[in-house]
Amino acid sequence: MVSLVVVAVFLLQGTLFQLPQAEAFKIFPTDDSLTHQQITEAAFLRKMVEVCRDVATSQGNGFTLPINSKLTATIVQKACSNAFSSLLKLSTFNLAIIQTSISNAAVDRKQFSTAHHFDDEDFKNGRDLITKGIASVKVSIKKGNYLSARSSLGAVCHTLQDFYSHSNWVELGSTAPFSTLIKPELPLSNIAGPNTKTCRNCVGEDCSDNILPDVLQQKTLTSGYFSLIFSSKPAGKCSHGGFFDRTSSREPTGGINKDDISSYHGFLHFRAAEMAINATMELLEDIRLATGDQAFLRLMGLTQSSVLAFVFDITDSLSQYIEVFKKVCLSIIDSRKGTSEEPSEYVLVPFNGQGSGPLIRTANADTFKEYINSLSASVAGNFSDMFLSELLLTLTRVPPSSDIFVLTDASAKDTELKSSVKAMIESTKSTVNFLLTSSLLPSEEDASLSRSLSLSDIQLYRDLAHVSGGQTIDVTNTTLSQANAVISDAITADLVTVLQVERSSAKAENFSFVLDPSLSNTTVYITGDSLVFTLYSPTGESQSGSVADGPLGSILTVGNLKRVKLNSTSQTGELKISIDSTSSYSLKVTGQSSVNFLFNFVERLEGGDFTPKANRPFTGRNATLFVSVTGGDSVTVTDVLLVEASGSNVVNGTIKALGATDFLVNIDRIPEWPFVVQLKGLLNDSTTRSLPSRFQRQSPTQQQGSRFTITAQPNSTIEPGTPFVLNFTLVTNATGGSYTIRARTDRSFSVSFPSSLNAGTEGSAQGTVTLTAPSNTESGTDVTLTIEAEDPESSDSNYVALRFTVMTTVTDFSSPVCQVVSIKADCPVECSRASWELSTNLTDGNGTGIVGVSLSRGNGSLSLSNVMSADGTNVTVAFYNASCCSQEVELVAVDRVGNVGTCFTSIKSPSTTVSPSGSTTVSPSGSTTVSLNGTTTVSLKGSTTVSLNGSYSVSFSMCVALVGLLLSFLYG
Repeated sequence: MVSLVVVAVFLLQGTLFQLPQAEAFKIFPTDDSLTHQQITEAAFLRKMVEVCRDVATSQGNGFTLPINSKLTATIVQKACSNAFSSLLKLSTFNLAIIQTSISNAAVDRKQFSTAHHFDDEDFKNGRDLITKGIASVKVSIKKGNYLSARSSLGAVCHTLQDFYSHSNWVELGSTAPFSTLIKPELPLSNIAGPNTKTCRNCVGEDCSDNILPDVLQQKTLTSGYFSLIFSSKPAGKCSHGGFFDRTSSREPTGGINKDDISSYHGFLHFRAAEMAINATMELLEDIRLATGDQAFLRLMGLTQSSVLAFVFDITDSLSQYIEVFKKVCLSIIDSRKGTSEEPSEYVLVPFNGQGSGPLIRTANADTFKEYINSLSASVAGNFSDMFLSELLLTLTRVPPSSDIFVLTDASAKDTELKSSVKAMIESTKSTVNFLLTSSLLPSEEDASLSRSLSLSDIQLYRDLAHVSGGQTIDVTNTTLSQANAVISDAITADLVTVLQVERSSAKAENFSFVLDPSLSNTTVYITGDSLVFTLYSPTGESQSGSVADGPLGSILTVGNLKRVKLNSTSQTGELKISIDSTSSYSLKVTGQSSVNFLFNFVERLEGGDFTPKANRPFTGRNATLFVSVTGGDSVTVTDVLLVEASGSNVVNGTIKALGATDFLVNIDRIPEWPFVVQLKGLLNDSTTRSLPSRFQRQSPTQQQGSRFTITAQPNSTIEPGTPFVLNFTLVTNATGGSYTIRARTDRSFSVSFPSSLNAGTEGSAQGTVTLTAPSNTESGTDVTLTIEAEDPESSDSNYVALRFTVMTTVTDFSSPVCQVVSIKADCPVECSRASWELSTNLTDGNGTGIVGVSLSRGNGSLSLSNVMSADGTNVTVAFYNASCCSQEVELVAVDRVGNVGTCFTSIKSPSTTVSPSGSTTVSPSGSTTVSLNGTTTVSLKGSTTVSLNGSYSVSFSMCVALVGLLLSFLYG
């Protein structure tokens, strides 16, 4: 099982200048050094192994990993699927890793402050960024906004990981992560003062001994100073070091960064990277405990399947269609409910003459069915013609790569939004399918209810469908029910596109495509009027499009769509299809396979590293594709092509391997025409030792270049009621020229922006957007801001799409506190015959209050009750009962803002009974009773820590001695 990840890297030269970043762990591999991407992926994989092992243990299931195997997404997905007794999603797991890594990489391009990289000993502000970012992740998960959560998580991971490369934490001999960075209630201590000297000159190029001995002996924390422009720094301070660091030439010379193996402290690079992996895992565990296993698995992408979204025109002219389409929707929901193919979310956007919405978004199939059943036709009005607004809203609210189905007979009066819709399709890579009822007979009751679509309307919808890789299907009242099969196909798990073409002119043409052994359920779609086609198998056997059931497959006709479901015997090798049509048509071939690819535009930074790009690349300039292969058996990429979306032109790439799974593909010039990315290569199956099989994949969403670009450097969060000012830059290939500017959000927040910008003689211009969320906006709400620029003379356009999380200011950083009240156990050797009990009090002091208590370890029963203490404190009383065979328990308490407190208890032998009120016993046979009036942490796995209205640390041997003294005192 293999997944391909393709990231397009655009090397920008000439007019656009990108400042070099404050160097960090590299984003993409250029040597044997570990990168931010690899660190993040390793942490994800290791943490998922831990989570799946814990879940499997709690459910009594086994959990195994291949011996001595390197962790990959495929290996972890298979092991976790066995642990959960259900198939978890590989494609969305890979996507979650990539989305987080992209956000991680973006920090180097967008954020240059010392705090974002822990430079210049800026530890306090660096931790504040981490604290705020973690809160953003948790509140986004709580609201179900997993893409926003991954975006915030990636940024937090970057700053957290940079600490271990830029500080001297590793040089101090530390063997564990600096947990204080993710625990704001703990003090930042032993940090070098502003006048404390920390470094001495390097000896030539040797900086292995440049940190002062006193700093190392006293465990003083410092980090390197960095500046692109100025060489000054405080006297005696360490520098970051590297080609772009001007301070490294000022005494003390050299640097201490461990970004890669060639850095000044590159000899510690792998230790720093390993520490960064462990720190990232610690962060993920904190998020997991705060949100629960199910939400955490959604964040990781392992339980996220396809999203089913409907945009419903419910005006009265469609009354005869609405009831039919409701039955189609309900049938699909029922057929997938409770199966591995069940969508992870459902989205509904109804619109009519009175307005639109509300947008319904739920993971509950029964709730969604209730909304579907409640739909009914209403009187038409002008609002129903503002269709593109509704589609734009849907695109911004659904997760990336969603499938959207539109039922309408309305012409769009807001056609000025076409470029914005196309931009959002490119950004989200979602697929839009149109079901058009364009040929309606007048109603017998009121002929004025009849509406029809013009040829320009139909072409608009076809253009948008084609950009997204979707279909435009003309349906009638009798054929609409047959669309069930087409919709079901689109939301199939692990759906990949093998080939997709569109032709706007009438002519005969032959096409070929390769089906590999990993493909199943291959389907061919041909959409158009008055067309004739013939399909040929690899052996030369043929089937005409007029034969419903033939040797190669079965054909279903839905309006102007022919759906060919290939027989299993036709699904390996090179197939051909000839098409002859008197009008425009489209061809699409899909199937199910774990072999797929994702892509994203990025740009090259000074110094050779790469970072993601949030808009279209420059037309006419060179580019580089970064191709990363993830998964099980190896894949050999032989061709990477930019294929003209509506023609036969092709731009070939030059491939350079960066190891077993990564490739750089150089593209000489981004074409003028819209294009799709196509991969061809060989699949190597090590299990069968068979010869490699040819394969091909294609991106369903088309891309295009632009002669200008827009960049912005946003924060990931905004506060409700507080205007947020965002600066953006427009840069063009040409000099001068006026550009129309548009900015909008998907939540109707207040937005102010200039209506136009003039590039001037230098070919660039600055603009400002002010965004204000209403003061009553709920914390955790995500909002997408799209800034678009258009050249009115050529209609060339570009955009930047930015996602924010609205967050109220968090002031509660204190974790809930656990107080063990009593432990009662009488456990014989035959543990299954007895049980033990634990009673605890959980409080949140002056915090936001406890909202949840759960078990992260232990399989007993937990009951909760709430009481008020004498001093007015809200207390959650937790009572736990378990078999003596289950001897450990860990309670997790979470407050309203996601702070986590844990309470771990074990009754493993030897066991101890401690009671400050006067009752103490030791029972080697296993009888345990603990009753404590103070704050207590109990761990009887060889050591016990007891805090009784003070702070005491008692080893187990000391504990036994103390108990003996107490026994002597009590009983003489």
